[in-house]
Amino acid sequence: MLSPELQNSLDRVLPAGWSHANPIDIIGDAGPERYRAAFSELLADETSNAILVMQCPTALASSMENAAVVVEVAKSKINDAAEAKLVLTCWLGDEAARESRDLFARSAIPTFETPSDAISGFMQLVRHKRSQAELMQAPNGGLPNEPSEPCQTTKLIAAVLEAGRTVLSSVEAKAILVSEGIPVAETLVAKTPLDVRQHAERLLSRHGACVIKILSQDISHKSDVGGVRLGIESAAAAELTAQDMLSRVARLLPNARIDGVMVEPMIERPGAQEIIVGMSEDETFGPMLLFGSGGTAVEVIADRALALPPIDALLARQLIKETRISRLLAGYRDRPPVNIDALVDVLVRVSHLVVRHPEIRELDINPLLVDDKGVVALDVRIRIADPRIDRRRQLAIRPYPAEWERSLELQKLGTILLRPVRPDDEFRYETFFSKISPADVRLRFFTPHVHLSHRFLARLTQIDYAREMAFVAIAKSSDDILGVVRLVLYPDLQRGEYGIIVRSDMKGHGLGWQLMKHLVEYARHEGIGEITGLVLAENGAMIDMARQLGFRVVSNPADPTVKSVTLLFNERPSSTATRM
Repeated sequence: MLSPELQNSLDRVLPAGWSHANPIDIIGDAGPERYRAAFSELLADETSNAILVMQCPTALASSMENAAVVVEVAKSKINDAAEAKLVLTCWLGDEAARESRDLFARSAIPTFETPSDAISGFMQLVRHKRSQAELMQAPNGGLPNEPSEPCQTTKLIAAVLEAGRTVLSSVEAKAILVSEGIPVAETLVAKTPLDVRQHAERLLSRHGACVIKILSQDISHKSDVGGVRLGIESAAAAELTAQDMLSRVARLLPNARIDGVMVEPMIERPGAQEIIVGMSEDETFGPMLLFGSGGTAVEVIADRALALPPIDALLARQLIKETRISRLLAGYRDRPPVNIDALVDVLVRVSHLVVRHPEIRELDINPLLVDDKGVVALDVRIRIADPRIDRRRQLAIRPYPAEWERSLELQKLGTILLRPVRPDDEFRYETFFSKISPADVRLRFFTPHVHLSHRFLARLTQIDYAREMAFVAIAKSSDDILGVVRLVLYPDLQRGEYGIIVRSDMKGHGLGWQLMKHLVEYARHEGIGEITGLVLAENGAMIDMARQLGFRVVSNPADPTVKSVTLLFNERPSSTATRM
């Protein structure tokens, strides 16, 4: 849709019969001057980002003359803005347009033979820019409401492995979800039909109906053998249903071990969507997260998207958008949008669970009900293995290395947290740089000023921990960054270059020394053979500290203003084999 301002501008330069809409038809007899006038107005318009200029063959206008005007105007406007507007061209025809296309190609203006090709080319650029923007977004600061008992999951998994089992019961699997802060339906376990009746009486006092499910380590898909009954409205009916279910399962699967019957409230949430959230291992990429349409027809519908853990909230939202069901989740007709935040929270928590517990090899939450009120997991299956015996493939993306967090006390500075940098630290960097003098910026970056663009800060905070490491020193009292040390590895992953900077008002308190010690400890543990740095010769404090840490300081004959410092590690621990 054209803005009123643009329509008025075009009215002044085009014949009265022009289209007055987008696409802009400047009439078939348009010559160079009309192309010049209309194209100049469009380039000056701030409501668009790209222009596709087209011409159809006509005896009333010269194809080549019009093309030459487009090139002339495009080149004259290209430096008028910080970001030049994208110009695409499409001169229709074969021989008649060949010379014009050659001119566009020589002038570095994209040209296409058909409008559909031009639109496809433009959309590729749109998708690329959108992907780059999403990758560079700064996510929030991790999980809200961390589980109050982070060790409960570890204990449950250890107990199952100790019992010689690899598949958790539904009760055990739900207990893990509860431990991880994921809402689940209440589950009571009954050993006999009479116990089922008693549990049903308890649940029916608070709910309109209940559900009973067979509990067996040998039955993964309970509904396939009649092991799920819904909508039971009386305790007596629950007892009779349990008797029938136990008899049926025993007849169909006589060798299956039956551990009892689960009694759950009937969760009735009209309009809720059934979702599947899962994890499995891929031969090439290792653990993969899954999101999609759930329910008993999950294999038939086959609406799913995959992601590599770990993921944060932004990546979880992107994963959801990749499925067809995402359009239903956004709301339609009289259905309100679901609580996407609650769904994202489940995905992030499952990602954290998978990363923290390498014993988990398969996980399926299906169905996970989601509506505008939130989420609740109705069923879950988890398979595990002992990683000491059944070695798990490594994560394709190295997760946040929480094991490198350290707390220390520094005189006059108080409690300081040394930890790996995180994407959400971007919001702290602006304050950090505002308290660094131009002289100190020059000692670190060899220039007195740095442009604190989002792109620059994202590159400092969104790093691949397998190929780069940055430790930030955070003041506990203010949550501000006081200093940063960074190591960027070369492609062989055995050598790297470091850099360090401390806030100007925090120098002289030993913070730089602590950061460098922490980095050296990390490099030695990772089996890195050599770390180097370039230091301005005038930076005596950095050179002295490097010498004390064992670095060799070498002058540069070609540039006496810079010295090279190198630390070699003679011992390489066996842990190098586990580096990613």
